[in-house]
Amino acid sequence: MSNAAEKPVENHVFEADVARLLHLMVHSVYSDKDVFLRELISNAADACEKLRYEAIGTPELLSNDPTPHITVTLDAEANRLVIADNGIGMSREDMVEALGTIARSGTRAFMERVEAAKAGEGAQLIGQFGVGFYSAFMVAEKVDVVSRRAGSQEAWTWSSDGKGSYTVSEAELADAPARGTRITLHLMDDAKDYTSKWDVSRIVKDQSGHVPVPINLIEKPGADSERIGDGTALWTKSRNEITKEEYADFYRGVSGHYDEPAVTVHFRAEGRHEYTGLAFVPESKPLDMFDPSGKGRMKLYVKRVFITDDAELLPRYLRFVRGLVDTSDLPLNVSREMIQESPILAAIRKGLTNRILTAVEKLADSDADAFAKLWDAFGAVLKEGIYDDFERRAQLMALSRFRTTASDTATRTLSDYVKDMKDAQAAIYYLAGDDLDRLKASPQLEGFRARGIEVLLLTDSVDSFWVTAAPEFEGKPFKSITQGSADLAQVPKTDGETAATPETTQVVSDFIAFARTTLGEAVSDVRASDRLTESAVCLVAPERGYDRQLEKLLQGSGRLDTVAKPVLEINPGHSLIAALAAGGNEPFRTDAVQLLLDQARVLDGDKPEDPRAFADRLSRLFERALNA
Repeated sequence: MSNAAEKPVENHVFEADVARLLHLMVHSVYSDKDVFLRELISNAADACEKLRYEAIGTPELLSNDPTPHITVTLDAEANRLVIADNGIGMSREDMVEALGTIARSGTRAFMERVEAAKAGEGAQLIGQFGVGFYSAFMVAEKVDVVSRRAGSQEAWTWSSDGKGSYTVSEAELADAPARGTRITLHLMDDAKDYTSKWDVSRIVKDQSGHVPVPINLIEKPGADSERIGDGTALWTKSRNEITKEEYADFYRGVSGHYDEPAVTVHFRAEGRHEYTGLAFVPESKPLDMFDPSGKGRMKLYVKRVFITDDAELLPRYLRFVRGLVDTSDLPLNVSREMIQESPILAAIRKGLTNRILTAVEKLADSDADAFAKLWDAFGAVLKEGIYDDFERRAQLMALSRFRTTASDTATRTLSDYVKDMKDAQAAIYYLAGDDLDRLKASPQLEGFRARGIEVLLLTDSVDSFWVTAAPEFEGKPFKSITQGSADLAQVPKTDGETAATPETTQVVSDFIAFARTTLGEAVSDVRASDRLTESAVCLVAPERGYDRQLEKLLQGSGRLDTVAKPVLEINPGHSLIAALAAGGNEPFRTDAVQLLLDQARVLDGDKPEDPRAFADRLSRLFERALNA
């Protein structure tokens, strides 16, 4: 075999996203740099878990070293820190893929938010995201990685100073681990504390004391090792043996986040199926929560052997939950295909989902402020379950919180709404859109506000879908106030308001008929409105089909080729309508009718259908007014 000096060295440039992330790490705004140890030890533990799984089918991968372990070696004299594991190891291709690119969804959005944030906010974002291997560059001026894939006769070296490029070369087997990965951090001058036995031992015990792989510490090269982490899986312990801080440390390790868990669910299921579940609802929303794949982040273990993090252990609407399930009911050599089709997994999924939702319900009952924060972070995702999960639809609807016209700040439950309904009110009314302030100013609200009828203000995209899937709540159907007739005649107005909506005079009726003829195919109808009290006009959807917001969402996503013609409603008691109905020649009235339709479109958050025609009509109107 040739010397190390003769082995070819490959030079690579980091992909753009990695380069940006490294820049953030080298010029870190993150004050708690201890996080790099947690990240590197977590990676090492994952490598050991992957080997344990692969060794089920290929036992020879373990060779004569069957016990997984992680070793942290300090070298104060050389100002170096070494983290080594005897896990699965990496091939050359693995190195380039794992250390030169970022496959993680949400990375680009994360970095854009950090770069735009102030220092303190950026620090918090980095902690929430979890910075992985690249966190090493917060404390190291250079990082060398030597790795040998289990069962391979080749070893490889990866090296970088974190300034935009890295090298990969074949390593001498004599200088490489027999199996696994060794990461050497050449520490910066201001990071010397990470060669202190006391400091490193404290950090590892605090942040990584519950990884399911033993951790050893060597104070200096050649010294004996000392066990600082026993590798006892936290989830195997009884709840009364675990402190809140230990749960929080484990959550950070398993999630890659650095916030606190808002809800912790730890239980042992016994009976027909036996398994342990340990799940955490984060305090803040993960940046990959709206990953288009909708994948969850729960890990599946069988008898403490990591199997996969791709098993669908929870429904999509709980994809923000982090944690794991450990069962003895599945064989160790179970395939991922068998897992997805397993009735055992279906039972685990049902039990785990029920436990998490019950814990969230308890939080709602016991701590309104904490639940409000949870709902603010995850409410939009939880409401997906109303649409998707028929079995738990009623439970999720009862758990949901809504902004309504009854309160400027506080949220309300559907039970609150039903309890306060007017005597003659037959439905739960809602208004859907994408902006709360615009919804509050919507002309369609006027008649409901005048009668003191509460309306749900729905601003999440999923709202337009679940209201169509959930036919009713406590016997009351949901009805959009932007679709069909308002049916407000049976509900009297509140005290202090005009006693009744003015009747439509014959001259106004004639104007409405003229508008209907003038607009033709642009609308499905023009009619007098009982929902308007202040505005002159508004648009609503026809009785059958989709409401206005759902139609816009479907059309915007390419799922609706044609849209229904809207209904133009005219306020017969409005002074502008009365004036237009009473006078003016036909060209003027034609322009006025077209402008009323464009006005209604603008009030609905749209643009005039023909901006040039709109401008021309407006110009003619101005000229008429100035020449009058």
